[in-house]
Amino acid sequence: MAISIVITSGKGGTGKTTCCGAVGTALAMLGKRTLCIDCDIGLKNLDIVLGLSESNLWDFSDIMEDRSLLSRAVTPHPLVENLYFLSAPMSSPDGGIDEDAFRELVESIKDDYDYILIDSPAGIGSGFHLACSAADMAIIVATADPPSLRDCQKVCSLCSQMGIEDVRLIVNRVNPRLLRKMRKNVDQIIDTVGARLMGIISEDSSVPLAAENECPLIIYGAKYAYDQFYRVARRITGENVPLGKV
Repeated sequence: MAISIVITSGKGGTGKTTCCGAVGTALAMLGKRTLCIDCDIGLKNLDIVLGLSESNLWDFSDIMEDRSLLSRAVTPHPLVENLYFLSAPMSSPDGGIDEDAFRELVESIKDDYDYILIDSPAGIGSGFHLACSAADMAIIVATADPPSLRDCQKVCSLCSQMGIEDVRLIVNRVNPRLLRKMRKNVDQIIDTVGARLMGIISEDSSVPLAAENECPLIIYGAKYAYDQFYRVARRITGENVPLGKV
């Protein structure tokens, strides 16, 4: 049965969607059947990160409202074996998406996958609560700037209040020279957010280039982030893997 993991951040611009796509791709390339669900209703971008913007015609609301079968709504990746994608709707229906129904949908498909990654929208509104409602585990994506850390600290607390016991942290877009100028280190970031460290991802100019070319980051071959995202994926599967150099 799959482990469902919400990828969240508190604020926009931390690279949350990039992390979701890259970790999902890495898990799939490790032989794990992985479904990535975009939960950012109206502002979805996970399909671009995965290189599937022209492939998905249905979304999870179509399944919930019996307009489509799961087999039609879920898109298998044409280049990455074991990687699948389920889109968010373009708009929310009146009254929003029912959290219980979404959770039931995720629970009903867990037997088909090893991991289900849910890309949460930024902020702590209804979309955040929807994404977290179906999660067994949370990974918070933070950058070193104070607004990100404050928001991620709040998100960490909310995840615990919602019953998610396993809350982890990815420190993203790390630039050691900038950290030194800020007189800050990764340990301070961990202490501020209050979550166990899952991985450190370097600032990498290949990340926006991969998105521009609509190519999964792992396939694009980002110079630094490539290996680091693989390490995160392996740690998710339970391997004892060092964080690696930044």
